[in-house]
Amino acid sequence: MPEGHQWARVCGDANHQLRRGAWYQVLALTPEQAVLDVNHHPVLIPRSVVQISPARPYRWSVVRRPRDAISLPLSWGTRYAVCPSCTQRVSLRGSVSELSCPRCHGVFIVGWDDLGWDEAS
Repeated sequence: MPEGHQWARVCGDANHQLRRGAWYQVLALTPEQAVLDVNHHPVLIPRSVVQISPARPYRWSVVRRPRDAISLPLSWGTRYAVCPSCTQRVSLRGSVSELSCPRCHGVFIVGWDDLGWDEAS
């Protein structure tokens, strides 16, 4: 990736039609909005609901189960992890330090200190 790209992920429990915990490349920022690259399409989202990073993080995001979750198995409980490479969601059991992604096969550390970031909205 060229230098200078920023990355963003959605904060809080509000549904913005983006995968919570997934990092998206920032295409543009204004004081009010962020334009994110979502599957090669620009998506506008309020800037106040995203966390921005100057570099793409490469660790699993730990996400609290959203109150409006409809496609997550109940057996996953109150939290799950999102792969930093391909955005695959996986069940999060115990307090493992790293996980292997069943989709992209990448092995990344688990960002346990993320547990408070999604409440920041």
